[in-house]
Formats: sequence, C-alpha cells, structure tokens
Amino acid sequence: MGVLEQLAATIEARKGADPETSWTAKLLSKGPEKAAEKFGEEAVEAIIAAAKNDRENLTYEAADVLYHLLVMLAARDVKLADVLAELERREGTSGIAEKAAR
Repeated sequence: MGVLEQLAATIEARKGADPETSWTAKLLSKGPEKAAEKFGEEAVEAIIAAAKNDRENLTYEAADVLYHLLVMLAARDVKLADVLAELERREGTSGIAEKAAR
C-alpha cells in the first residue's frame, strides 16, 4: 500500500472520530462544502508557492493539497481507488484526445 492509499484509509477511519481530537474528523463534520473550500485554499497556496519558485514551500503546500483532496473525496464518498482507476484508464491517451472524447 502506498502512502496515498494509507492516508486515504486513515481519513476514512477518522470519519467517525471525535472532531475535538481529530483535524480530519473536524473537517469532515463541517460537511463536503467546507472540505471543498479548504482544498481550494490549499490549492491557491500551492499556486502562490509555485509562482514564487519557492520549492520548499511548494513541497509543503503540495502535501497539504493532496491531504485536503483526499478529505474532499471522502466527504463525498469518492474512493481514491476510483480516481486511480480513472488515471489508469487515461494512461497512454493524449490529453487532447481524452478531453475531446468528453
């Protein structure tokens, strides 16, 4: 199991945890909209770090983006395995061709 799969499993396990003792449970208790908002905030912070060519901060913010993406997916009951399967399905397909097929 890779680190993303392990993180997704931990997030799933925290769904029923006490929001007073788990940041993940606290985010999830606020609903899918709040999880999406937090993901967006972290994505903007990563964009800013990238624009400033701040590699160290971009690394940190990218980790936050991945974590909050997984929380957002969990809030809507979308499994990481489904996202990974979609990426696998797209493997070897031109991004231009994939987009045109939608």
